[in-house]
Amino acid sequence: MSLAFSFLMTEALLMFSPESSLLRSLSRKVRARCHWVLQLLALLCALLGLGLVILHKEQLGKAHLTTRHGQAGLLAVLWAGLQCSGGMGLLYPKLLPRWPLAKLKLYHATSGLVGYLLGSASLLLGMFSLWFTATVTGGAWYLAVLCPILTSLVIMNQVSNAYLYRKRIQP
Repeated sequence: MSLAFSFLMTEALLMFSPESSLLRSLSRKVRARCHWVLQLLALLCALLGLGLVILHKEQLGKAHLTTRHGQAGLLAVLWAGLQCSGGMGLLYPKLLPRWPLAKLKLYHATSGLVGYLLGSASLLLGMFSLWFTATVTGGAWYLAVLCPILTSLVIMNQVSNAYLYRKRIQP
């Protein structure tokens, strides 16, 4: 699940950033397809992680979703699933003919940002767990906590700037 939200989803969201993307030289259409593929891989990793967590809890005879980390993680995975299905309307805009494409893109970006922040919140909550704080200590713990905070700030900046910039250049 960490791979899904920390790496795959982060790069998928940065795909459209002119400053940050590894693939910025490609056309927007190709970057949109890469975004879709990375998001799908992120969702599959998150679902696999959720399945493994459930299996592990069952083997140990422990209750499910008893921590804020688990609850936020489940919500983030469900949100990611809804977000991926919502993205189909952008891939195939003829499926939603009554919705202007510009509004669909704005709603998709905003909803995606919320989902990404849910995933980041779940990562942060996991870093305060007894296991993580016993395993990762000292400066490494602070560095680990800083990673989702900083990437969330970068993603929020990128999403908000993209729409502010479009508003300025379009009448």
